[in-house]
Amino acid sequence: APIAARTLAMRAKADFVRETSGGADTLRFSGRLTLANLGDFPERLRAEPGGVARLDLSAIERIDTVGAWLIQRFAAEQGAVVDGLSDDAAHLLRQVAAADQHVDMRPERMQPLLRMLSEIGEAVLGSMRTLYGLLGFFGATAIALGTVIRHPSRFRLNATVQRFEVVGIRALGIIGLMSFLIGIVIAQQGAVQLKQFGAEVFTINLVGRITLRELGVLMTAIMVAGRSGSAFAAQLGTMKLTEEIDAMRTIGVSPIEALVLPRVLAAVLMMPLLGFYASLIAILGGGLLCWVSLDIPPDTFIQRLREVVPITDLYVGLVKAPVFGAIIAIAGCFQGMQVEGSAEAVGTRTTSAVVQAIFLVIVLDAFFAVFFTWVGWN
Repeated sequence: APIAARTLAMRAKADFVRETSGGADTLRFSGRLTLANLGDFPERLRAEPGGVARLDLSAIERIDTVGAWLIQRFAAEQGAVVDGLSDDAAHLLRQVAAADQHVDMRPERMQPLLRMLSEIGEAVLGSMRTLYGLLGFFGATAIALGTVIRHPSRFRLNATVQRFEVVGIRALGIIGLMSFLIGIVIAQQGAVQLKQFGAEVFTINLVGRITLRELGVLMTAIMVAGRSGSAFAAQLGTMKLTEEIDAMRTIGVSPIEALVLPRVLAAVLMMPLLGFYASLIAILGGGLLCWVSLDIPPDTFIQRLREVVPITDLYVGLVKAPVFGAIIAIAGCFQGMQVEGSAEAVGTRTTSAVVQAIFLVIVLDAFFAVFFTWVGWN
């Protein structure tokens, strides 16, 4: 038995012989070209003189990545042809050859100006790719919405209602506190500046118009982007890493319909309510400061508010809110669906979702400001 085992080990050991035929040398390999069976095979292979035209691997029993790398490097140095491999072994050799690239330990130093231009160009291209991806994702969401409208039985009511609670109800506390403090700050800073002209009463105008028209909805959108948009990206990113989304596709469930659409609908429908709620709380905070600091009683504050704040300011906020909600949800879900590789990508994509959502909200808010001024709602 020991003799048979040694004989088997010798047969399995990687080896080669050199043959000359017609003026061309051929190396014929045998045994197992694996890490455990190489022995002094690499040293003997490197010691072979040049002139090898062909490597015959038809007699090998097995080959792994290390063996394929040795064969590939030797064939590249000799300019030899490799044949006799099975389909799997040939595929392994091609993959090893594709991965065998020179890597600089230290990248070449670039001139500062060229490096700056390169980074700007990469940032612009990355932004264009992200915008293109967002537009495509928006289109896929719109198609899914149309499918659900045509087939109402595919609508996931329970998931949507649960998102209502997460996006809306659980956000009431933090949004209310933030809005109340912002209302106090606006009233206090406005009163300090207006007092120089003896026009403290116009603090009511400032608080009423800026909260209903701009800050109520805008600050709510920023809070929802940081709170719910990041949660959407992290949830979908984790599901992508754990291959739950791939499993859904395998069983015939559309991830857009099951995961993205409930989140988008929740954000779109809850944002007007949250924005209106935030505006009221901010006005309450501003009214409290006017009462305490400027001796303007609540009934006078409310009466003046009704006189100076047009109803169009409320309409402006309510029109912008669902658009902001859609942008936040789509950006969060899009970045979550882009996660791949490792858990670090979840954090990176979550950060990108929040930054992109806030940036797009501010850009759209500027567009709405110009548009509503143009149509006369100013």
